[in-house]
Amino acid sequence: MIFSKNPFTGETIEEHRESSSEDIDKALEKASAVFFEWKSTSFSFRSKLMLKAAEELRKNKQEYAEGITQEMGKPIKQSIAEVEKCAWVCEYYAENAEQQLAPEEVETDATKSYVNYAPLGVVLAIMPWNYPFWQVLRFAAPALMAGNVGVLKHASNVMRCGKNIEKVFIRAGFPEGCFQNLVIGSKKVDDVLQDKRIRAVTLTGSEGAGRAVGATAGKHIKKSVLELGGSNALVVFDDANLEETVKTCVQARFQNTGQSCIAGKRLLVQENIAEKFTNLFVEQVKELKSGDPMEEDTFIGVQAREDLAKDLEKQVNDSVEMGAVLLTGGERKKAFYAPTVLKNVTPQMPVFNEETFGPAIGITTFTSEVEAIDLINSSQFGLGVSLFTASKEKAQKLIPQIEDGAVFVNELVKSDPRLPFGGTKNSGYGRELSKFGIREFVNIQTVYFK
Repeated sequence: MIFSKNPFTGETIEEHRESSSEDIDKALEKASAVFFEWKSTSFSFRSKLMLKAAEELRKNKQEYAEGITQEMGKPIKQSIAEVEKCAWVCEYYAENAEQQLAPEEVETDATKSYVNYAPLGVVLAIMPWNYPFWQVLRFAAPALMAGNVGVLKHASNVMRCGKNIEKVFIRAGFPEGCFQNLVIGSKKVDDVLQDKRIRAVTLTGSEGAGRAVGATAGKHIKKSVLELGGSNALVVFDDANLEETVKTCVQARFQNTGQSCIAGKRLLVQENIAEKFTNLFVEQVKELKSGDPMEEDTFIGVQAREDLAKDLEKQVNDSVEMGAVLLTGGERKKAFYAPTVLKNVTPQMPVFNEETFGPAIGITTFTSEVEAIDLINSSQFGLGVSLFTASKEKAQKLIPQIEDGAVFVNELVKSDPRLPFGGTKNSGYGRELSKFGIREFVNIQTVYFK
């Protein structure tokens, strides 16, 4: 059995019977069979169903949001916003997929030559618990609109969310087997991935999981997209609008209780404004309301599991032992970890050189643009960076020197259906969203007539 537990109350809220080998085989056979019908449907047909999925998400957002909050502790207001964003990505691809995958003529010595985009088949999605709806829908919407079908292996602590997402597509009228949730633990992933009916895989998760899935996909020569960890830098220059920057940085670090790969996790502040910025930042962090994630005004809930809070506690404590100064927070009670800010953080400390997956952040100072770039690029991760400056020219000059997959100026790093999303280095490879995301799981086919 796989258990869904409420991390705030500690209670088991649901038990899920794990899919047997026979169940998995039937699901993959069903997916393989429906693919040959689904890939032949028109974009207009798929679009109508995808818009119905969006309608279903909006209509029953409270139901789905409560499931998110109960399983992984996200504050309810943020859970509702997550479901609404999922409706947006469904609408975006319903409206844009046909144009994004339209054949592209290329002038050559042929009578006619063009590039065609054809679906691959059954795609396995291995998804995490921190955004249990969004991470799945940002894969599923483009994959299904491209003519693929999907099977989901969700994180074990959010199996109710996995079932609810399958319910969304069923209620929207998608053919049976177009999107299926497999109730399996991580030990069965390798066997599913090796199955010949699986043509590609996408994973959002830890670096370790990415290495394992990437290795198996590589061994069997299957297309893979990996969206892994991050340690995004929030870089504050001395010409930044401090009040607005502080507000954005607090949001960037502490939304979703800090449990996001794209959260700002390293706060780099120019030395001559560090004291003023730090005082304003700590003041706002102390005002964040912690408590029951089912209450509307809660901003900081619990972490999804107690072991995650313990891991964060150790990273903070080890950094303090190495010389970091604790300004606020630092206390843990079971799965709750208080919003925490450290200063005098150096690149050798865990809160700087490791991914911190929770409500804690360290402040590191720099004196020059060159030093700032060195600190940004010193991370093993490369997901995204936020630059805060009043000078567009400065930002434009620095952007080409940054190794990450995204640079946001005077804004937190966020995913948007209209823009590609993905990282470099240990943050993975491949892209999700926009036209680049929908083209990850298609056969980019050259056609030549003479």
